[in-house]
Order: sequence, then C-alpha cells, then structure tokens
Amino acid sequence: MAMTKNIMIVGVGGQGTLLTSRIIGKAALSEGCDVKISEVHGMAQRGGSVVTFVRFGEKVNEPVVEEGQADVIISFERLEAQRYAHFLKKDGVLVVNDCRIDPITVVIGAKTYPENIIEELKKEHEVYAIDGQRIAIELGNSKVLNSVVLGYAASFIGFDKQTWLNTVASTVPAKTIEINEKAFLAGYNAEH
Repeated sequence: MAMTKNIMIVGVGGQGTLLTSRIIGKAALSEGCDVKISEVHGMAQRGGSVVTFVRFGEKVNEPVVEEGQADVIISFERLEAQRYAHFLKKDGVLVVNDCRIDPITVVIGAKTYPENIIEELKKEHEVYAIDGQRIAIELGNSKVLNSVVLGYAASFIGFDKQTWLNTVASTVPAKTIEINEKAFLAGYNAEH
C-alpha cells in the first residue's frame, strides 16, 4: 500500500471515539502499515467534542490530517459531522451515526440545534448514515455503539473482516469481546 489513508474520528465525550481510533490503528499495524494516531481532545468529558486522527500507509510522517485531506470521517453524532465535514477530501466518505446529542450551548439555550444536518451534508459529500444507537440497544448494550459504527465504516477503511474482528477482540476489555464482535458485525453487515 503506497498511499497514506487519512481517517478522522469525531464525536462527543463518552462515545468511544478514542477506543475506535485505537482499534483502527491496531488493525493497520497488524497489516504491516506505519501508523500515527493523534488525539485532539476538545473536552473529553461527556458532552464535549473529541477528535482523533489515524493515518496509516507505507511511511507516515505526522499524525495530523489537514482540512480537505480525510479519506474517511467517522462521526458519532450529526452536529459533529457537520462541524468537521470540511476536513473531508473531494472523494472522501462521511460515515455518520444518526444521533443527536445537544452541546452545552444548545442545552443552555444560547444556540439551536440545526435541522436536516444529514440531508444538508449529502448535498456536498458522500454520506452514509446508520442508527448505531438503535442497533446497539437491540444488541442489549448501548455502550457498543462505537463498534457498530466502526463495523459500518470498515469497508471504507480497508482490511478484511477477520483482521477487524481480531483487532476488536484484542483491544476491548475481555468481558466485552463477544458483544463488541456482535456489534461490529451488525454494523459491517448493515446496508450501505
């Protein structure tokens, strides 16, 4: 693989953004890639923006993805997708977990939450939306939302299914391996 792949993961504190970036990084390492991960913490406590970059390829010099350079953006929340969509390449893919989490500015009434975010994003970008929360709840554990969304995004990132499953199993806490594998597969097999 000569090309460097630039992945950006955005979400709200508590959604598993950092774990997701670690899984992607480990999957790339297991495939022999050079990997750089950068965590740009907004407010990592619940409710604040969290951004991570994962870059992998033959040789990666620096971890940060510039605006207009991301091959794939994985967003765990609609407004975060809108906030960071300008990082996407012209032919990049935006994977959005179709959920709303009001930022503090909306909670306190200083701002309103925008309508039709996904429809608006689709006018300019290639957008794939999944209701990861609903799937995670159906599986019996809302905490595996990130594995559902990662599974859904995996085909845009690369690597085969077994590489992903092995990496999920070796990264998540031991007692959660089975539910995380189920969640990953539910996302992986969801209609794109």
